[in-house]
Amino acid sequence: MNTVVGPESRQPERVCAIVVTRDRRDMLSRCLSALREERRAPDAVLVVDNASSDGTAEMVQDEFPEAEMLRLTTNVGGAGGFSRGMKRAHAEGYDWLWLMDDDTIASGNTLGPLLAGAARAPHGRPLLVCSQVRWKDERLHPMNIPVPHWRWRSELAEGVADGLLLLRYTTFVSVAIHRQAIDRFGLPLERYFIWGDDVEFTARVLRDDVGYLVADSVAYHWTPSPHPPATPTSDRFYYHARNSLWLLRGSSLTGRERFSYARYYLRTLAEFLRVNRRKPRRWALLARALRDGLQGETR
Repeated sequence: MNTVVGPESRQPERVCAIVVTRDRRDMLSRCLSALREERRAPDAVLVVDNASSDGTAEMVQDEFPEAEMLRLTTNVGGAGGFSRGMKRAHAEGYDWLWLMDDDTIASGNTLGPLLAGAARAPHGRPLLVCSQVRWKDERLHPMNIPVPHWRWRSELAEGVADGLLLLRYTTFVSVAIHRQAIDRFGLPLERYFIWGDDVEFTARVLRDDVGYLVADSVAYHWTPSPHPPATPTSDRFYYHARNSLWLLRGSSLTGRERFSYARYYLRTLAEFLRVNRRKPRRWALLARALRDGLQGETR
């Protein structure tokens, strides 16, 4: 296990909140309003607008003039949006990049505990810290349930004693990435477009380094329903099927983890085929996803 211990700084570490959005102006307004109410507010807010056509840019300019806008001319998906936002914030010198979609709602005291958790981590500054992610009714959101790092048992126990859960990977819903992670591992892969880019990136970062869920930091994922990530009734299942193959072919997972993920992946494919057994178009969609997932380079 590697640790990240930087030199002591007399200046507090600066945080840029990065919010990726597309055509959800009202939801974005709620997200930005919550950031404005944080007890420990981010030092900057960067809104990455994925070529919205609903007046998002005008709303941000009028209602949240303190926010910086990165307006993209084409929709590059969540993966591309986060990658480009992180590149901008890293170049501007921020220490922590606090990532979220536009349907992430901070609780009013989300960021402060994240930074405090990073400061008390038992093995020096971690490369990332994330919040508990809950749905509207306070249950853990099934899309964002944390995955502990079971192999490092002693480190896991040490973290729990400090209110920290040692992570194997996490999602881009209220996760703070330290700039050293970008220095060492680069950016998320834009080609994922949506789904799995956060797992691939954080699993790659945390394969041999530490990151934690901070128990007293809570954020809300304000989806219409508390649905799991791989929904077999949506055409977006294409991205799950394709990107999971890229993840399995890449270097983010260990051999044992790859086997475990492959079992989960096969179960989702079986469920997709069962639900869509009389829909030839969906079978063709899956065939295209499998073909595309077996092509191209991985990291």
